[in-house]
Amino acid sequence: MNLINKFELDKILYKKHLEKYSDEIFNEILNIAKNGLENKIKELKNKERVDKNDDNKPKIKAAEYLSKTEIEILPKWVKNDIDNAVIIGESKQVIQLKNGKKYHLKNKLNDLSGAEWNYFLNSVLCTRYRTSGEESYAHDIRKAHPSPKPPQLMKDIISFFTKESELVFDYFAGVGGTLLGSSLCNRKAIGFDLSSHYRGIYQKANEKLGLQEQTFICGDSLELLKDNGFMQNLFKNELASLILIDPPYGDMLSRPKTGEALKQRKDTSPTPFTNLKNDLGNMSWQEFLDNFKQSIEYGIKYLKKGGHLVVFIKDLQPKEKEDNLLHADIVKALNTINELNYIGNKIWADLSVNLYPYGYPFSFVANQIHQFILIFKKR
Repeated sequence: MNLINKFELDKILYKKHLEKYSDEIFNEILNIAKNGLENKIKELKNKERVDKNDDNKPKIKAAEYLSKTEIEILPKWVKNDIDNAVIIGESKQVIQLKNGKKYHLKNKLNDLSGAEWNYFLNSVLCTRYRTSGEESYAHDIRKAHPSPKPPQLMKDIISFFTKESELVFDYFAGVGGTLLGSSLCNRKAIGFDLSSHYRGIYQKANEKLGLQEQTFICGDSLELLKDNGFMQNLFKNELASLILIDPPYGDMLSRPKTGEALKQRKDTSPTPFTNLKNDLGNMSWQEFLDNFKQSIEYGIKYLKKGGHLVVFIKDLQPKEKEDNLLHADIVKALNTINELNYIGNKIWADLSVNLYPYGYPFSFVANQIHQFILIFKKR
């Protein structure tokens, strides 16, 4: 049985003047539908298996078992359904809601259910965020930055490494992707950036989205981090649970563009973050590494013990004997800091990036649509 009515689809394609692509489009949509259906069936079967297993476990009403203090510190989504929730299992550490979602009482890291936690552990994240309309999260404003991070992506990272109302710190804030992401999941945030222009863009985007404005300070990050009096007054008695940063990696964007821009005769001018000498985005790679490591050493003073440092980095294309594995250089450099341990990474594949046949027809040159999300933990 077909999952898609081909006659109805043909009518739509005819109206869009795409009738000559009918069979190709139909088959592609059919494959997507089949894969989606197969995945849904697997999901339902897995849920059925878990439900059968849960039926045999002992259950106690959560509202009767937990104290008022224990209930008060639960995530909102658990508290809001506490009257229908049960403590399940012999350990008496897992709360199960009426809809089947579970939360572990010993979860000190975040407010996620077990299923949400498991989903985040996928080492490869593929996204295609909208760049127009309401779902673009003010991309029309934020795109003035050479490399704006999607607030939706930052929200997901922040939601895993923090609990509600905890503090997030980004001292390479750019146009505020981390700050916007923090507001989207009800976290507090502090951001630094050299550029007052970028702060203005963040404020415009934030206003458009109707979010709570976070603290955004303009200045040289390294100099601000070194100023103990300033930092202590800023953070007061609170430490960040997460430092989430996407630094300007050396003079990568200060070089003339190549590839698609060059071949399509587009503007190949460099697009540095700023023209300031103390901008890490205008430094050689080794100079950047030295300054970046120093910024981390100062920055983690304001990260709580057991807190996480998450760093975005994109490699360059290899050139002759240079491997240009920048993410490996970052890991090696930061792993020499006594208080930090590198604990793994996620690969973010941005499927909205246009592909181009680099090297065709002579040589393999990868379309690098992915970035590394490096994760460190403070001991």
